[in-house]
Amino acid sequence: MDKVWGDAAEAVADIPHGASVAVGGFGLNGIPQVLIGALVDSGVDELRVVSNNCGVDGWGLGMLLSQHRIARVTASYVGENKEFERQFLTGELEVELIPQGTLAERLRAGGAGIPAFYTPAGVGTPVAEGGMPLRHAADGSVAVASEPKETRMFDGVEYVLERGIRTDFALVRASVGDRHGNLVFNKATRNFNPLTAAAGRVTIAEVETLVEPGEIRPEDVHTPGVFVQRVVVLTPEQAADKRIERRTTRPANGEEA
Repeated sequence: MDKVWGDAAEAVADIPHGASVAVGGFGLNGIPQVLIGALVDSGVDELRVVSNNCGVDGWGLGMLLSQHRIARVTASYVGENKEFERQFLTGELEVELIPQGTLAERLRAGGAGIPAFYTPAGVGTPVAEGGMPLRHAADGSVAVASEPKETRMFDGVEYVLERGIRTDFALVRASVGDRHGNLVFNKATRNFNPLTAAAGRVTIAEVETLVEPGEIRPEDVHTPGVFVQRVVVLTPEQAADKRIERRTTRPANGEEA
């Protein structure tokens, strides 16, 4: 039952080329940065990544992007990452953009063993009707477009069928974890992390603080250990190394800007 591994490099060593990997976090909040760094060091490429966004230039999943180690991204937001945008528009990267709530529900459904579900989000748009660019050509034209999705009426309302997402691996970051893999996420880090953890066939969690089994009250567990196969304990330096995607400040003590 002890799921603690020696370090991040050991925990990700068997992730193969071309694997599908779900990655938790929102922007740079709650991202498994140490595990992502270990993936960079491992040399693995052609990854098919599922994540709300793709980090920023030089941090988070942006580190893998900058080395052209990602072949496909399923996400809801391009965000602040200029390299993500450039690779997509020049045909170097395939991208499936999904409404954010739909992405969350697809991950939740996959983790719950639900193969598909109907949602009103995207009805009447290219999300349902097809034609969204998945890959561009080098000249900026659309090389590959999405296919139409099945729709159905329920009580006079039209819904589109969306597939649940299951991935080969999942990488998440938790504030507290125990040796059995039970996880607790602090404040806003409880974003895509619990959904991501459930969606992976093999889930690897980096934890800032490790406690012994029984120290986390059952009612405080956000992700049960049944969803987690490997736990990596961060050093204090790794746990403290957190970055802000966009820093903003306001005048102090009523001073004018």
